[in-house]
Amino acid sequence: MNDPIGDMLTRIRNAQMRGKTSVSTPASKLRAWVLDVLIGEGYIRGYSRSTDERGHPQLDIELKYADGRPVIQELKRVSTPGRRVYMGVRDLPSVRQGLGVSIVSTPKGVMSDAAARSANVGGEVLCTVF
Repeated sequence: MNDPIGDMLTRIRNAQMRGKTSVSTPASKLRAWVLDVLIGEGYIRGYSRSTDERGHPQLDIELKYADGRPVIQELKRVSTPGRRVYMGVRDLPSVRQGLGVSIVSTPKGVMSDAAARSANVGGEVLCTVF
């Protein structure tokens, strides 16, 4: 797998299109940090760690719905393994005039664009969520 974050975002998108309540993805620290930001912003209910039938660690993500529609309407990968996108604190994108969130990997950890602005730090823009 070349793009683990892109794979996780695609799994979430596909599960929400099918109306699933949860989805599993292989576990990694970066994926867990991205999920922590999604929980903090209220886009998913939560996640738990478990193992699959072969003993490999995985993350079970609980998806969130409002009135039968997914809370996450749009989930886009910005920085890919072939094209990294780095931005300074002044250049961080505002998603849908501030209604959405950009998830940024900074030297101070993975955080939302608002948290990165308040910490006065830029970094790699991983994805945008609306």
